[in-house]
This record gives sequence, C-alpha cells and structure tokens, in this order.
Amino acid sequence: MTVEPLLPGSMIGILGGGQLGKMLAQAAAKLGFRACVLSPEPDSPAFAVSASRICAAYDDAEALGRLAAEAAVVTFEFENVSAKALAVLEGATRVAPPRIALETTQNRLAEKRFVQGLGLPTAPYAAVENAAALRGAVHRLGGLEAGGDFFLKRAAEGYDGKGQMRLTRPGDLARGEAWLGASSAVLEGAVDFEIELSALAVRGADGAMAFYDAPHNVHREGVLRESIVPAPIAEAVRRDAEAYARRIAEALDYVGVIAVEMFLVAAPGGATRLIVNEIAPRVHNSGHWTIEACVVSQFENHIRAIAGWPLGATARHADARMVNLLGDEADRALDLIGENPGRSLHLYGKTEPRPGRKMGHIVELTPLQKP
Repeated sequence: MTVEPLLPGSMIGILGGGQLGKMLAQAAAKLGFRACVLSPEPDSPAFAVSASRICAAYDDAEALGRLAAEAAVVTFEFENVSAKALAVLEGATRVAPPRIALETTQNRLAEKRFVQGLGLPTAPYAAVENAAALRGAVHRLGGLEAGGDFFLKRAAEGYDGKGQMRLTRPGDLARGEAWLGASSAVLEGAVDFEIELSALAVRGADGAMAFYDAPHNVHREGVLRESIVPAPIAEAVRRDAEAYARRIAEALDYVGVIAVEMFLVAAPGGATRLIVNEIAPRVHNSGHWTIEACVVSQFENHIRAIAGWPLGATARHADARMVNLLGDEADRALDLIGENPGRSLHLYGKTEPRPGRKMGHIVELTPLQKP
C-alpha cells in the first residue's frame, strides 16, 4: 500500500486515553505531529499531553466524526474499541492498524482460528458457546478427573488477567458455568512452559518490517509484572519468534507495532518450540523498555509507521529490565528512584490506584552483554 508521508504538524488521532495513548501522543509530539485523543474518561492520562481532546464514548457517531475531521490518520491504544467505530472512521479518514486486525484479535476464538489457519501452533483449545457447553468442551480436551488443568476465557473483552478463570478440579465446573452464563468462551489447556516472551514487530505502510529483541515476560495473576531483555533464548528461537510475527502481520496487512505473546515449551528429544498465546494489535506493555534502551522506541516507530515515514532502528544499546508499578506500589515511586538513581520512572497520571491497576513503571539499564 502506498501512503503519502504525513507532514509535521499533521494531526494523529488516538482512540483511547490510557498510558499507551499518552506515550503515543508524546512520541507524536517528538516528531512534530499533534495528537487528538478520544476517550470517555475526563481524567484520561493522554488528555494531559494531547493537542486536542474529545471526551465521549467510543461509539458516539458525532464524536467519531469530529475525530475523523481533525485527524489525518487514526490509531488505537487497546483492542476493546468497537470495530464498528473503526468502520465509521474508515469512511472518513485513514485507520492504522487496519480494522481486520482489531476484529481478529478482540475475539479470542477468532484469534485462535486465525493463528492456526496460518499454520502456527497454539495451546489445545475448544470453543464454548455458553455455560451449557462447558462440560462437553472439558471432556473433549481430556477432562479434569485425570489432573487436567484449563483456562476458561471469555471470547471478548478480556485482558490483563480479566475475563478468565482457571479450572483444576471437577468441582470447578459448576463455578465456571455460573461465571460464564450466556457468554461464549475459549477453553484452553494449561501450558507447561519454560518462559513467556513476546515478539515485538513494527510494519510500515510499504510492508517493511523491523523487530525489537524479544523480552522475557513474567506474569503474576494474569498481569505482566516485569520484562527482561534479552530473553534467555537460542538464536533459532528468536528467528522463529520473528517469523511467526512476520507471518501474522503480513496476513493482516498490518501497519504499526504489533506484539505476539508466546510460550517457549519443551518438545520431544529435549528441544524447545514456540506456541502463540495472544496477539496485541498495538504498542505493548512488554515493549516499554524500548524508550530507554533503543534509539527509536516502539511508540515512535508506531507513529512513524502509521504516518508513512521510514521505520527507525530497533537495535538495543543496553540490556534492560522493566517493572510495572501496580496499585499503591506507585506510592513508593520516590523511594524507588532514590534507592537507585539509574532507574527511569514513568508515572501515568491515573488518579485511582486500584489493586492490579498499572499506575506506572520503572526501567533499569545495564551494559549490553556481548554474545
């Protein structure tokens, strides 16, 4: 696809006003662009750094029209925006990443089928139409009686550990049925993995692609706690991770930063292999370290891509560790940087520190280790 590069001063539209929207707006400003953020929360962090703001629901047709009128291109910071909203915007301005990326990834069942359709491996799974279908799905995947272990995930509107529960014994079935109700879901077999990692890629409007080094991600209770780069993986695993991400991005005709979360699992004969867990069609928490450890961060590269600009270098000049500050952990921010002046601190400006809510993060750099 040929896209005329946007001139500095152009307006970048952003759906979503959280920390990712805030960092995208900051990256846009660095390149001489302005940002117009649409978000329903009046205290959205991104409003503090945007040139223009629209406080309205994501499905507000009048607000979407205003955004399209202001913005030369519109992007989004999270995947729970309605695909119908993107369809409205597409009729009036350019949208990147494309709507198909959102439609594919905001439904877990559609995402699993898409990934397997590309010939890429996933955890064993079964579709669950509603609570009445749960027991049959568990049986098809081997049952709970013999030590089965499953994750029941609502098909839509789930991230950061939300919208899912674990089933480990037969008594969990009734609880799962009550929780699921009429909602559809995906039942996944739990994976015995060695590490979690993410492939962080950026694809330009001309199809050019670049990759950041894969971070090793540590989750607790479904929420990312820290990302360490480089991940302790073999070169062959790194190549596979990039090949998987490339195949996914090209199939979606993607433009922008995409993150593909994966598990490294044991394979027969002592080898290892990757399986795809989830796709995030946006800049990603596990790539926050790129602000400090790379010349061009994931946020700047996303703006470059959607603006039709050349992609920036993705190589690291340091090793890095990023740690999320959840809930009231951000109250210790001054102590954290006082203990170590080498820590870079990001506070998102959220006003309510709920348990598990991402309030900020820190990044620690160490000298680049030669292979």
